[in-house]
Amino acid sequence: MGVVDPRHIKMGSRKYYRYMGSLTTPPCTQGVAWNVVKKVNTISRQQLSLLRAAVHSKAEANARPTQPINKRSVHLYTARRL
Repeated sequence: MGVVDPRHIKMGSRKYYRYMGSLTTPPCTQGVAWNVVKKVNTISRQQLSLLRAAVHSKAEANARPTQPINKRSVHLYTARRL
């Protein structure tokens, strides 16, 4: 697929949640700023097939269960127009 510039991704929403967490793969200790778009988008069956082919069928074993929020804070942001 090549390099993806996130500034060119059409998110459909300018609102997003942000929180500090870690990667979902071991050792699960890296500091990561997660940005989650508020609006849910859908993908086509073809896009899903391409994603599955890219991450292979073992992707389920590559993620950990949902973690407790502990003392993390989750913030809602609204992106500025460019």
